[in-house]
Parts: sequence; C-alpha cells; structure tokens
Amino acid sequence: MHITFLGATGTVTGSKYLLTIKGKKILIDCGLFQGFKQLRLRNWAPLPIEAHEIDAVILTHAHLDHSGYLPLLIKNGFRGPVYSTFATRDLCAILLPDSGYLQEEAARYANRKGFSKHKTALPLYTSEDGKNALSRFVPVDFNEEIRLFDLINFVFLQAGHLLGSALIRLSDGKTNIGFTGDLGRPNDPIMRPPVDIGKIDYLVCESTYGNRLHEKADPLDMLAAMINKTVDRGGTLLIPSFAVGRAQTMLHFIHQLKQKSAIPDIPVYLNSPMAVNATELFVQYHEEHRLTERQSKETCSAATFVRGADESRDLNTKKEPMIIISASGMATGGRVIHHLKTFAPDPRNTILFVGFQAGGTRGEAMVNGAQSIKIHGSYVPVNAEVKVLHNLSAHADYNEIIGWLKKFKSPPKKTFITHGEPPAANALRLHIEEELKWPVYVPDYKEELPLI
Repeated sequence: MHITFLGATGTVTGSKYLLTIKGKKILIDCGLFQGFKQLRLRNWAPLPIEAHEIDAVILTHAHLDHSGYLPLLIKNGFRGPVYSTFATRDLCAILLPDSGYLQEEAARYANRKGFSKHKTALPLYTSEDGKNALSRFVPVDFNEEIRLFDLINFVFLQAGHLLGSALIRLSDGKTNIGFTGDLGRPNDPIMRPPVDIGKIDYLVCESTYGNRLHEKADPLDMLAAMINKTVDRGGTLLIPSFAVGRAQTMLHFIHQLKQKSAIPDIPVYLNSPMAVNATELFVQYHEEHRLTERQSKETCSAATFVRGADESRDLNTKKEPMIIISASGMATGGRVIHHLKTFAPDPRNTILFVGFQAGGTRGEAMVNGAQSIKIHGSYVPVNAEVKVLHNLSAHADYNEIIGWLKKFKSPPKKTFITHGEPPAANALRLHIEEELKWPVYVPDYKEELPLI
C-alpha cells in the first residue's frame, strides 16, 4: 500500500489522498483548493495521475474542500464509483451544482466587466458538470463494512463535523489506515461527538486548529452582545457563513436568543439557496445530531429564507437593523460578497465571521484588519466592525484532538498531519510527539510514501 498526498498539505484546502493498493487506485476525498491564488491555480493544473486511472473515490464529507473537485475529475475521465454516506450524497447534490453555477457566474461577471486577465474567463466546471457528478455516487450507511474489488474493506464512522461527515477506516487485509476527514468536537452544540476509529496502523489526521484552543466563553452570550451592540447603532449584522453546518448552528442560536428575549425580534434572513436546502436536510437527518425533530423544525423557522436574486438585492436597500446569514463563509464568492459591497463601508454595521478563514481569502484579510477588500475588480472600504466567534468552530482544537487520540488502544505506526496551515500542522505534530510519544510526520504536496 502506498499513499500520495495530492492536497491539504501546507493548507486546509484541496483534500485528496491517493491510495495505491495491489494495482488499484483509491482517492480519499476530492476537494477544491481555495484561498491564495497559487493554491487555486492547482485546480487548473493536471493531477499527477490520469482521471481514468482512478478506480474509486471515497468522500469523508460534503464540504467543497473535500468534494468540490469531483465534477472536474469526472469531466476529465473518471468513471468509477463515489462512495459516501447518504447525507453526504444529499448535501453534494446541493453543493456541487451550486459550485459550478457560482464559477459560471464569476466567469460571466468577469467577462462583462472586463477585469479578467484572460481574453475570455472560463469556469473550472459548470453547474451541469456538478449535476452529472451525482450519478457516480454510491451511498453507504455508517458502520456498514464495504468490500471493494475483492481486495479492500472500508467503513464510515461518525466524525461529528457536519451531517454525513465520516471517519474512514480502510484495510487491505494486511494494513489498516484511518482518515479523520474533518474531526468534530466532543461537546458541539449540535453534532454528536466523533467515535472511536478502532485499531489502525496509520492515521491521516487533520490539524486545522492544531495550534489553538477554542474559547471557553458561552457563544450565546457573545453573539447576543454583538447583535445588541449592532442594533443599538442602527446597523446590520452580516454573517458570512458556510452554507452547510455553520448556517444551521447560527439559526439555532438566534432562535434560542429570541426565545429568551436576549435580543430584539429583528428580521433574520438566510440568503443562500444552498444553505436553505441544507437547512431542510438538517431536519431530515435529525437523528445524526443532538437536536430533536421538533427543535430542528424550530431552527428552520428562525429566519426568512431568501431564494431569488431579486430578493437578495432587495436586502441591500433595507435600512432597519437586521441579521443576514449568507454564503460563502470565507467571503470568497456567492451572495455575501454583494452584501459586503453594501454593508462593509458603514461603521454602524458588524461583519461577524463564525468559522475558519483560510489564508488568501477576503475573510482572512478582514479578520486581520484589512481596511479594504477587492471585490469584482475594485476595492471596497471596510469601516464596519469586524468580529470573530472562534468557539463556534466545528473542527476540534488541538486539546480535543489529543483527547480523541488518547482513546486509541495502541498508537499507529505513524500519524500523518495534514489539513492545516504550516504553523498549525507543526504545532499539532509537537503536541502528539510530546504528549503521546507517537511517531508523527508532516507530508509535503505530492509526496508518496509506502505503508508497510
């Protein structure tokens, strides 16, 4: 067995791990690179393996940095099955066509406004490509042992990161390897905790927050204070949010605060067709998280769902205080960037980030004090108050990762640290080496290693 690291090395995006097992090639995750331009350009570069040579893809979950390259892989010749959990399949049915649509829109806008450096801007793939990818999916239940090519067994185990998110344990009968995907938290307000992955020889472990501890303060109290402060100024609270997972958590919290009368009963808008559809799945798959079916439905009722583009534009004309939750979570695209053009220049408003901000994104720039951000070829001043709620992350921090690893009955032969910016990956390596005394390695991009 060999593993080649084709993404999520030195960055939190582009997750792709190629396993070569007795002539068969299995791709674990198939994610888009996001953030810095030099990373995004990797999406356009050919993989070091032809798409038709890959025999199967196994997805840990639906977020685009783990699934968003799949339409292009299929467009380029991949013809094998894509294994996922049922919820991941249903979320990808929302995310992948929408990803293609957003790329088409960005290309059209660039061509119309003439700010593309290319003669004709083209999308990486289209909405139709995203829809076509869905026919390759083979959904699988959690804890169901699957046999591939009469050579390999794998199983999905709950990872607690979002609906359908899974740890993967895979074996060729000789060697066992585990993948955390994105590891959830033990005390997440909505998702159930990640389970024990069992005995493995090798582990590929994420390190998004490998150098941080999440705040212990109650996020409800912090959110209430930000909302009330913004309302007192007569402003709007704009929340760039990941459409899947984080948007539903924010709706749940806002509903709780209104029930307690901790915030005024101001209008709340969920302005992301993708997030609207994902919120409806949140009810359907309520058995995968902590909320009851009734609580899930109440969460759905916490906001007005904005579906059409005209409704979205109308929000920018409203003058009264309100809360807008809109994708994308790092302000890299989608409707939220149009809201930023309207609301970022006004000091009465608040822009609240509620998730990880990858390097090179508008979100990362604003969180680090940027006075202006580039949108559609022009710079927009950032005079609004910019805030961050770190303790809402759906990723385990380094202490929570160590706590999960301590449940292993025996250490892996080696733990590979991926899916983290370099300081985070190196910090988690040190924590594991010093606290657990395990052998740890941080791989490089495109590095291939034997698993003996």
